[in-house]
Amino acid sequence: MDENKKVVVNLPEGTTQAEIIVREGEAPAVLDPKAPVKIDLSGVIGAPVEFLEKRLSEADQINPKRCHVLVDREKVCITLVTNENDEYTTGRVVGRLSQHPKFAEFGINAGKGWEPNELGQFFKMNRAFFPDKTANMKLVTELKNFEATVNSKVEKQKSEKGDFKDNYSGVVMSNLPEAFTLQIPIFKGMPAETIEVEFYASVNGRDVTLQLVSPGACQLLEDLRDRIIDGQVARIRELSPEIAIIEQ
Repeated sequence: MDENKKVVVNLPEGTTQAEIIVREGEAPAVLDPKAPVKIDLSGVIGAPVEFLEKRLSEADQINPKRCHVLVDREKVCITLVTNENDEYTTGRVVGRLSQHPKFAEFGINAGKGWEPNELGQFFKMNRAFFPDKTANMKLVTELKNFEATVNSKVEKQKSEKGDFKDNYSGVVMSNLPEAFTLQIPIFKGMPAETIEVEFYASVNGRDVTLQLVSPGACQLLEDLRDRIIDGQVARIRELSPEIAIIEQ
């Protein structure tokens, strides 16, 4: 340090004593300014409500008159947009109602084909979703010892006018029950639902493929979707009536 360099220090009026600290070396580099971190979150359908409950008291983060909510029932999602008029700080919190992975794994109403023995092994490993464990064990045994009789009927007819009929029909009779019961969550984050599932058999020569169908699950999917979304929208209105809610 140059000992002959003069340093002028101006002290506030009335100050009688002060301490001055002199450091040698280069001053630390000034950090480059950065844009604010935007909120970009996604989760289960209740994510926007959860965010509002915890952040609504923060005036610098949530201004209800500068927020809006988009409701898309077809895609089954709710999007909360914050600071909508500020490109630097605008944020999004997306909540989606997704099918539970285990429900999807069963392939109910999805056209998924199962070989009987394969389905029996799958049911055995997923016994937790059967309310009646004894019925599960019986069903597993029936699938592993699957027997089916295919009654086929061929009808061919041709008239002198050229009209013709060529029909083939088959009825599969097996040792399986007409239906069984599952207790399984349909959507992520939701409690388990009790549904009745039926077998649908497809015949291709000697091979029989089983599909799982459930008309009740179809109706339940629609009812649950609207009920859950309506509940979330009502909760947002309760938390902050000033937030605009737009149905898409």
